[in-house]
Amino acid sequence: MPKTAQTSEAGGAKPLPFEEAVQKLETIVDSMESTDLPLETLLQRFEEGTRLLRNCQERLAEAELKVQRLEKDLAGDSVARSFDPGLAGTDSETA
Repeated sequence: MPKTAQTSEAGGAKPLPFEEAVQKLETIVDSMESTDLPLETLLQRFEEGTRLLRNCQERLAEAELKVQRLEKDLAGDSVARSFDPGLAGTDSETA
């Protein structure tokens, strides 16, 4: 079973770029739908697909926060701050 580079929490490897992760996820889904694979292989691909999906969702959430901050800055409502993914989803920005 080949290990992939998107598992940042397991091996400390850098996550795949968003576009590459989506392409790999599409390939996994296509292979699962179009071939008669053994259950163990299907489970491995499902697990890898789940990791890729989580990675893509996190990247999209980060991008959405960044866009919201830039929009606020353009509207003059606040000053743009550097993005810290560790603070994503916290209320510390309002303080």
